[in-house]
Amino acid sequence: MGRWEPNAQERLRHAAMELFQERGYDRTTVEEIAARAGLTERTFFRYFNDKREVLFSGSKELEKLIVDAIQSAPPAMAPLDTVATALEATTPGFEERRAYARKRQALIAEHAELRERELIKLSSLASAIADSLRARGVARPAASLIAEAGIAIFKNAFERWVEDTGEHGDLSHHVRAVLAELRLVTAGTGAAPSSLPPTKATRRGRRASP
Repeated sequence: MGRWEPNAQERLRHAAMELFQERGYDRTTVEEIAARAGLTERTFFRYFNDKREVLFSGSKELEKLIVDAIQSAPPAMAPLDTVATALEATTPGFEERRAYARKRQALIAEHAELRERELIKLSSLASAIADSLRARGVARPAASLIAEAGIAIFKNAFERWVEDTGEHGDLSHHVRAVLAELRLVTAGTGAAPSSLPPTKATRRGRRASP
């Protein structure tokens, strides 16, 4: 095949997910992924450092999208609202890949090395968010705190969205809902709204309660 294959990165990503589902993540090799995509191992390593990175290759694009949204937000917008609005801006891209996101999330949950890689990526995203907030005039300690809160909102909303069958809405809806829940909890006004779908972790906690 020629050196430059059309849609090679997407073909590799699709092939990897197919094999992870069929053979399991641990038993799948880079050679097999490349072969399934009709490409060479050399082409694989042109796009990804290792097979783990297939599942995280869009992190830089995600980070740029969020940072750009923070930078373009109205100056008077409150910092946490700015971050939430930026998180909502990721909705269209995720909606196009909802089925893939579900499979990816399940794989990450099953493998410690993938969970570790995800934490590293989220830490990098938190740093980028904090830097963007400081550029808007938010003090350093507050910017870091708000960035971490934003990551917590994103993780929780993303898990709800992945588990959602369509009854509750898109990712943007879940970001707004989790933000509202966070405000209720921190204000000490009681439990979260009943309309919020519980996550798997929440359901496990409920079953474990006496």
